[in-house]
Amino acid sequence: MAVRKLDRSVPDSRTAVTMRQDPTRIDPRKLKLGKGVARHDPRTLLLASYVTTALPVPPASLDLSAKVSASWGMMDNDQIGDCTCAAAGHLIMEWTANAGKKMATPTDEQIVAAYSAITGYNPVTGANDNGAQEIDVLNYWRQSGIAGHKIGAYMALEPANHNHIMDSVYIFEGCYIGVQLPISAQAQVQNHQPWSVPPGGPTGDGKPGSWGGHAIPVVAYDVRGVTVVTWGALQVMTWSFWEAYCDEAYAILSTDYLNGKQQAPQGFSMQELQADLADLK
Repeated sequence: MAVRKLDRSVPDSRTAVTMRQDPTRIDPRKLKLGKGVARHDPRTLLLASYVTTALPVPPASLDLSAKVSASWGMMDNDQIGDCTCAAAGHLIMEWTANAGKKMATPTDEQIVAAYSAITGYNPVTGANDNGAQEIDVLNYWRQSGIAGHKIGAYMALEPANHNHIMDSVYIFEGCYIGVQLPISAQAQVQNHQPWSVPPGGPTGDGKPGSWGGHAIPVVAYDVRGVTVVTWGALQVMTWSFWEAYCDEAYAILSTDYLNGKQQAPQGFSMQELQADLADLK
């Protein structure tokens, strides 16, 4: 897998002023969240069970977003609380873009259809727009598929374990996570700033969940933090923000991976994983 470094270029002062004065900046008060409180199933497979000391160390930085040639799209997450399904759609885009084939871009209708099937949301009346829990989305994705794409399995990570996150992005080309966003992140979204812990720490406007729960996919990382896709754009967060606000994280194996089109790296026990998956059926 080729390693691509993140763009560390810093905008000049004219660009920074333009960003601050841009009248089209996102109004975070109009954005939708929609991730329910994390529910952890004790039967969920754990990444730690399949990683050995022989696993190669992931690169210090990796960016899988570069090959996504089209707009990420809101996938209706600016209108309804379908972030859990929009995150799945964005991972499908990233996976297919990096597979050397034509990139698949799920439509808003396909993402909303999955959200409706999982939650009972009625797109005609707007009833039952109450968000979803990530584990319900993952199970539906594995069993029924989202936008015509199924996953073969998912494994829970230790949310505060940086190596787990990097392993997931490096080995499986992405990471599906949930965060409890603080109100302080609203201004950072509006001003195109990285998500970072406010000076007062995770209290007051920095309290986890004071804005709400949000589902997002990780598509890049470096020594300073991770990059996710949210509301149709890339968003950087610091590692400290991750540690303070991430409450669940999953590595996802696509069906292509499990069908043997991609070789598991040395140090990852694919044979053991396949056996455990068979036991779950």
